[in-house]
Amino acid sequence: MRVGVPKEIKKNEHRIGLTPTAVREYVAHGHTVSIQSGAGLGAGFTDQDYTRAGASLVATAAEIFANSDMIVKVKEPQKVEWEMLREDQILFTYLHLAPDPEQTRGLIASKCAAIAYETVTDAKGGLPLLAPMSEVAGRIAVFSAAETLLKHNGGMGLLFCGVPGVAPARVLVLGGGVVGLNAARMAAGLGAEVVVMERSIPRMAYIDEVTGGRVVTRYSSIGAIEEELVKADVIIGAVLVPGAEAPKLIKRDHLKQMKPGSVLVDVAIDQGGCFETSRATTHEDPTFVVDGVVHYCVANMPGAAPRTSSEALNNATLPFGLALADHGLEALKQNPHLARGLNVLKGEITYPAVAEAMDLPWSDPFGVWAHG
Repeated sequence: MRVGVPKEIKKNEHRIGLTPTAVREYVAHGHTVSIQSGAGLGAGFTDQDYTRAGASLVATAAEIFANSDMIVKVKEPQKVEWEMLREDQILFTYLHLAPDPEQTRGLIASKCAAIAYETVTDAKGGLPLLAPMSEVAGRIAVFSAAETLLKHNGGMGLLFCGVPGVAPARVLVLGGGVVGLNAARMAAGLGAEVVVMERSIPRMAYIDEVTGGRVVTRYSSIGAIEEELVKADVIIGAVLVPGAEAPKLIKRDHLKQMKPGSVLVDVAIDQGGCFETSRATTHEDPTFVVDGVVHYCVANMPGAAPRTSSEALNNATLPFGLALADHGLEALKQNPHLARGLNVLKGEITYPAVAEAMDLPWSDPFGVWAHG
């Protein structure tokens, strides 16, 4: 198969769909790989690294899209990119379609097979291609919160870790999944007081075990959130409904009850955000203030560490990408977990949560939703 990797064009995105290590694996499987020249520089990979791995260098994204059977990216395609997709192509990347009707319509019109990293599942019900970026995002969220708390960044002027005789920050983490656990462990490691809100009792037991009791877990309810938010210096939103828009757990009215200069970090912003007042920001201009509360809502937090993120992402995506390159869409028949990554095919939505968000019909070409 002809595999193409264009340079990411979304603002502040420096990750790349395939690392040189991954390229060698594709080439070893007999596939040809084309990389847009300079695509890896932001992540620390030179064109020479790619040619040594067996890839061909191509000058423009247009050539990549025109001459590839499968496009491997990181971020969702931008308008200029989805307009280059065609019916016989596979697109393998993060999509986050539920809060993005324009992209959804563009992919439907292209009639390509769009497979989303974030909805591929595993035998345990996890999201293995989302997990590595969730790990990075959870950790970066804590660094970002600590920086934002400082006075010159708009925060209340609190040192996240405290000092002897002065209490550290109190951090409320909404959601105990991969993002939430990584944020909680990082925050606790820096000396903060940490409370995690979660609804899965087994997950709370697991968090308690792996953190050695250093993190407080509470069952997530409206009342419990309202009790905790007034005490929090930092709230990290880490909730996820696979493939769907994130629920809004902190409302505008709640902000008036919070401490002036406290910080909200919305890691769920790529899925629409879990705070009512959230709107996507960038690494260049990461924060804004509503009712005295500083909001940090950078879309694509892992993009701040493109080298680590690219390598971690490729470690997870490689076996699935090779399966697609080796077998095409037949790979979806062989692996129902990969088939659940399919969001759009031949002009139809194939992921139920996306269809529900768009109020559109959906199809189940590989029968992976018949049994729930």
